[in-house]
Amino acid sequence: MQIFNNWNVVAKGWYIACPSRELSQGKAKSVEVCGQRIVVFRGEDGRVRALDAYCPHLGTDLGIGQVDGNWIRCAFHHWAFDETGYCQNIPCQSEIPAKAKLQAYTTEEKYGFIWVYPDAEAPEKVADFDELKGKAIVTQADTAFERSCHHHICMMNGIDAQHLKTIHHLDIKMDLSLHQNQLGTQIDFTMRGEFPQTTFRERLGQRFLGSSYEYSMRYANGCIGLLTMMKKVRLFPTLHMLYAYTPIAPGRTRIQPIYVTEKRQGIMGYLLSQFLLLCTRLAYYMLRDEDGKIYDNIRFNPQVLLSIDAPLAQYMQYVNQLEPSRWSPSLKDE
Repeated sequence: MQIFNNWNVVAKGWYIACPSRELSQGKAKSVEVCGQRIVVFRGEDGRVRALDAYCPHLGTDLGIGQVDGNWIRCAFHHWAFDETGYCQNIPCQSEIPAKAKLQAYTTEEKYGFIWVYPDAEAPEKVADFDELKGKAIVTQADTAFERSCHHHICMMNGIDAQHLKTIHHLDIKMDLSLHQNQLGTQIDFTMRGEFPQTTFRERLGQRFLGSSYEYSMRYANGCIGLLTMMKKVRLFPTLHMLYAYTPIAPGRTRIQPIYVTEKRQGIMGYLLSQFLLLCTRLAYYMLRDEDGKIYDNIRFNPQVLLSIDAPLAQYMQYVNQLEPSRWSPSLKDE
């Protein structure tokens, strides 16, 4: 089955449900994730659970129900469900029907958001930046926005070497290296090269950053992109930002940008972290504004790929070996 650029397939992966701040202890919220109505609720122990939203009794949305300890109780007839999706209590009778259960989903809180995986168990957690593993981090979410194309197309922007010159006017020749993890769910593209000196922009970059430039894109589950900029340059720490992609309807993709940096100690550390988040935002805005009109006016149908497009071909191959989830419209129709 082709997964790349296929609106009828939702690959297994981590998708944003809502910001963590929107779900306080003892609260429930009904959200739509990849076309699936999900109830997320935070129990008295502070942990977030996620189930299919509609009660198997008469279909009431559990998002308008009440959190009871670590259960969610339906607003209509007060059936109570645990985090595994099984009904644990029906007030009008002691016997619980075998079919009184819901699909449960794994959740994780990271980068200031609640993430949901379309299965009861996930083989791995939400992706990390290598440089930030094990460190306390500071995050800053920007406003989510939509694009008029599949998220797989949007995601390839960071590894499209040609467009650095044609769109961003950066005449940088990049060498590619890549690495894929053992599960096949994550692939890293590292692009590196030497700064030319043909334009003022390029000469300025070489003066402050050094003669070479390197950045990496980590793709996880075909729906998360982790960009690391300013790698191995002088006078500047690395900058990190994450793109979380969610298909919301055929022809529409929601993109959530998140800026990430290490949490530093003291007032000066705090100011440095905030400065780096600002620098990341500014770099992103410059690139986004130049790229936006392209991805809102594209019908992706490659007929001729060049050798410089090797990263794009590798990315398409990577996506096509991912695993479809139960949320895929093509599987629901079977």
